[in-house]
Amino acid sequence: METIMISLKKLAVLCGLGLTLSLSVHAQDRPLRIGAAVYGLKGEFMQMWSNHLKAHPAVKDGSVQITIFDGNYDALTQSNQFDTMITQKYDAIIFVPIDLKAGAAPVQKAIKAGIPVIGSNARVLGDVLTSYVGNDDVVAGRMEAEALMKAIGGKGNIVMIEGPIGQSAQIERAKGNDEILSKYKDVKVLARKTGNWSRAESMSLMENWLTAYPGKINGVIAQNDDEALGAVQAIKSKGIDIKTIPVVGVDGIAAAIQAVKRGEMTTNFQDAQAQAQGALDVALRTLKGTSYQPRSPIWREYIDTMPWGDGTAKSYSVPWTAIVPANADAFLKKVKK
Repeated sequence: METIMISLKKLAVLCGLGLTLSLSVHAQDRPLRIGAAVYGLKGEFMQMWSNHLKAHPAVKDGSVQITIFDGNYDALTQSNQFDTMITQKYDAIIFVPIDLKAGAAPVQKAIKAGIPVIGSNARVLGDVLTSYVGNDDVVAGRMEAEALMKAIGGKGNIVMIEGPIGQSAQIERAKGNDEILSKYKDVKVLARKTGNWSRAESMSLMENWLTAYPGKINGVIAQNDDEALGAVQAIKSKGIDIKTIPVVGVDGIAAAIQAVKRGEMTTNFQDAQAQAQGALDVALRTLKGTSYQPRSPIWREYIDTMPWGDGTAKSYSVPWTAIVPANADAFLKKVKK
């Protein structure tokens, strides 16, 4: 009887061990669940960003399960989405916030819950993100303002279409815009308002300005390409020669690159693939540790200007490139691939 009892105990231990091993293997095999909380999906750039994220090799092979949360351009909506991801115990979050200040609290809540948060494209206030992968928007603001000053000869009246007020891209691009404009005393800003990254809103805004300042607008700074394209449409719809009112934008979306080829505007390339896939690689390095090697091709492309290192840098800065007619086809091929 004693021998039988010992054997039963051994069997129970072995069964328990087997169950533990089974659960361990299952846990290792399950896809990592990563949420991407983006400010909104109406604009072309964030659609490109989302598509590149879903095209990352780890998503394609099933080792990562991505859920994209549309923030609908609302900080409270994004905060509620963070609560959902925390409750459902997501492994990591990639965050593209609509508001610099309001975005910090949800990040802190996720970090406290043990969920790393990688920023991408837009920042939050303070040093709360696990890491950040994106472009320097102050530099973008300088580049587009310099391009416009060159186009108008450093004098004249301009209007400015800004991003959603309070988002880091709007704040930083405006800072870069104003740094350059302050050097040109013969330039007057007739009006500046938000176009909320919207082509339709910006078209309406530009139409109103063309009516309010007939024959007086010499140039347009738009803080993203959808806004710039809206301004271009408004100018053309008024029967005005687009070459008489230069328009500058930021992003390098396909429609804007086509407009550059037609001589209707200028823009600077913001690499959506580098931002999205770079952020996912950094998230995976945080979760998997030193053994993880980045899988996106963007790290080879930017090996000199944005080195991977060991994947634990607090910030990765994706470089800007001015899009001009000479390189437009190459960039068009890149964004359409």
